[in-house]
Amino acid sequence: MYVKASTRKTKDGQVIRYLQLAHNEWDADAGMSRTKVLYSFGREDTLDTEAIRRLIAALTRLLDPAQALAGGGPTGLTFTESRPLGGSFVLDGLWRRLGIDAAIRRMLTGRRLDERAERILFALVANRALAPSSKLAATRWIEHDVVIDGLDTVVDEACYRAMDWLIAVAPELSRVVYDNVADLLNLEVDLLFFDTTSTYFELDEPDEPVDRDERGVLATDGQDTMKATGFRTYGKSKDSRPDLPQVVIGMAVTRDGIPVRCWCWPGNTSDSALIRQVKDDMRDWSLGRVVWVADRGFTSAENRRYLQRAGGHYILGEKLRGDSDEAKAALARQGRYKTVAGNLQVKEVNLADADDRFVICFNPEAAQRDATIRQRMLAQLDEAIAGSDKLSKDKRAELRGVISTRPGLKRYLRITPGGLLRIDKKAIDREANLDGKFLLRCSDPKLSSEDIALGYKQLLEVERGWRDMKQIIDLRPVHHRREDRIRAHVLLCWLALLLIRIAETTTGQTWPSMRDELQRLHLGTFTGPAGTFRQRTEITPAQRKILAALALDEPRRVHEATPATR
Repeated sequence: MYVKASTRKTKDGQVIRYLQLAHNEWDADAGMSRTKVLYSFGREDTLDTEAIRRLIAALTRLLDPAQALAGGGPTGLTFTESRPLGGSFVLDGLWRRLGIDAAIRRMLTGRRLDERAERILFALVANRALAPSSKLAATRWIEHDVVIDGLDTVVDEACYRAMDWLIAVAPELSRVVYDNVADLLNLEVDLLFFDTTSTYFELDEPDEPVDRDERGVLATDGQDTMKATGFRTYGKSKDSRPDLPQVVIGMAVTRDGIPVRCWCWPGNTSDSALIRQVKDDMRDWSLGRVVWVADRGFTSAENRRYLQRAGGHYILGEKLRGDSDEAKAALARQGRYKTVAGNLQVKEVNLADADDRFVICFNPEAAQRDATIRQRMLAQLDEAIAGSDKLSKDKRAELRGVISTRPGLKRYLRITPGGLLRIDKKAIDREANLDGKFLLRCSDPKLSSEDIALGYKQLLEVERGWRDMKQIIDLRPVHHRREDRIRAHVLLCWLALLLIRIAETTTGQTWPSMRDELQRLHLGTFTGPAGTFRQRTEITPAQRKILAALALDEPRRVHEATPATR
């Protein structure tokens, strides 16, 4: 028994579909099967679906539960699998709204790549956001554990080819993504935050040195080279793993926490040289008036001059314990603090000989925390040097060497003229004066001290981005050894973080909570002699709320109804 459809064309050319309930009967005399119409439903566009639903429910009550689930007999459908649908559906909706799918397909025109390359790249991005894994494991995930519209299976080699192509178009794609994100979210990019992190590799030896240009990219034949270095190499680790080779990753983020671009450099690249390249890369973007916000690692005089080219400005953290005469003079000035937001207090200091403005920020809670940590370190130092006066000169020197490997303790250690170990009370007073404080340097004369402080405080959004990239998207471990594949992996992580941040910014919810809720929306597959039928589960109120906040239509109830080929 099945639903038979027939069409009729009206005089004005309109095509009308009619539905009938029919079944086939064998005509022994004619030696063939004939169709017998049991009931006519009439025109499809005027079908009373509620009446049909009531009829089905009434007939189902005549069956036992097992028969009802199986479709009433051996010719019914069997429930064969169920895959999460919600997470990939939302990510795909944002991916398409940002125009990333159209941009990639346009860039693919004329290239000899798998025609599904755009779908493959989206699947790899969705994998980072939903179930991070190696590319080989991602192919199994795509085939068995997720619903990716337009992609059922893929081999790992196709993934690698798509990643190689992604590296080639990364600058153009980054620009398109930024333009579309700015238009979609109506971003005002007046503050642009920049920071770097590092990620290490479990290797016995770093990569062999190769010639590179000033951007850290492999030099081509005849090109001037700046230095020879490996990509995965030793450098200043931000993961406290200086014993392992690493790469350096940079990210530019708007004040709303949207990552608009990322970069990747060899592991021994210093922070001070990076921001100049970043500014050059974004020079032609439609950014308007931009104030760059960066941490203390980027505050060199050369960087400051570079950021002010073409009317740019900066807000930079200044090292409190550095050798800067300006920083020392600013901290020595007296004045009253004023509260700007929550418990953050600010005080602007004007230095006659300085071109920049200086703002001292004070957080009472942070001051309490700093004092508590200092007391703990002093107790450890006091315990370490207790009884050291009775030791020999060589033993005291050995103990001094051990303490010098711990910067927190070394800061408070004083050596008397006679070689004895003491706690430095003057150092305690100097550090107490810095409790809860940080110093900012700003070149923009129009920003208020409050805006300078709050702008810098938002640099925490970048730090949260690094944390999410390492913990939620699983930037590490990187299952690649080739430089171009590592760079492509970082780009996939950036695109995943971009979609996540847009979802969080729009809904006001965290991605882990949204992901858990959305992944409960499944697509079930039913198969049988009549064919294959795929239908989603019912949408919960929480899922409907997320979809509404993101302005995404609900996924269609029936995804597939394919009759078996005869």
